[in-house]
Amino acid sequence: MPAWRCKRPARHVAPTLVTACTALPPEGAATRLGAARRRVMMLPLSSWPAAERRGIVGVFTDIDDTLTTAGAITPDALQALGALKQAGLQVIAITGRPAGWSEPFAARWPVDAIVTENGAVALIPGAMNSENELQPPQNMRKPLSKRYQQDASTRASNRTAMQAVAEQVLREVPGVQLSRDSGGRETDLAFDYNEFAQLPPETVQQVLAVLQRAGMQTTVSSIHIHGCFGDFNKWQGANWIVRELFARELAQELDRWVFVGDSGNDQAMFEHFTHSVGVANIRHFADQLTHLPRYITPSERGAGFAEVAAAIASQTPRTSA
Repeated sequence: MPAWRCKRPARHVAPTLVTACTALPPEGAATRLGAARRRVMMLPLSSWPAAERRGIVGVFTDIDDTLTTAGAITPDALQALGALKQAGLQVIAITGRPAGWSEPFAARWPVDAIVTENGAVALIPGAMNSENELQPPQNMRKPLSKRYQQDASTRASNRTAMQAVAEQVLREVPGVQLSRDSGGRETDLAFDYNEFAQLPPETVQQVLAVLQRAGMQTTVSSIHIHGCFGDFNKWQGANWIVRELFARELAQELDRWVFVGDSGNDQAMFEHFTHSVGVANIRHFADQLTHLPRYITPSERGAGFAEVAAAIASQTPRTSA
């Protein structure tokens, strides 16, 4: 059984009780089974204290299967983003999707930024003082700027190395393909295992092994297997963008932010955020995760995000437009 997957426990009524599993070392695995598991409670969203919600000033959210349903943002999730901004909150989407794929959404959605490629690249609406300024197509509302964590020379060198690793994966792991959004990627590789393809856990493990042997950092989202050269993950990217946009340290005000997500590449956020929420479809991945959110919504995907936004907005005075 792959290290990232373990047996799903029996279903319980809320609060959801799951077992978060980690890989066991070869020696003494049988005798140390209990030490490798921890019982984690995902509490119903309704149990999030109102006093804590009143203190929230900012929201980080995943995109795929958190804001989106069947690949598209739903009207209730889009309205929820707008309601949070109208209430005066800072709203940042953070995703494993590429910068190119994310540009139309950064220009249209009511967000302060979209941090893409698991933290490596940020798209900032309306800011025109960065390395790259992007003029939006005619059907977009706002100009964008793009900011990178790596300099241009490092990115160029990494792209050459990534191409070689991609070719190795495609050669050595039968049935694997690059994600269809790979044309818009600048700093990482992504392989489709659960968007248009349906690959077994064993194949996911094979891809991860090739990427890791090449020295890449890896994560697995709800749809893609990611690899990059660089110390990038959503938590690191969240700290970076708060410094870039607001000249503040996220780690010093974690009691005032919430993260909403649904899958494996959200674990670093679940681990660090004081307030974290999983939309209900996180149950599909819960037995694969070491770190789980504190709360879980009644509904899945975009409807679940809308429930989180309503819980926050109900305790936040509305600001004037």
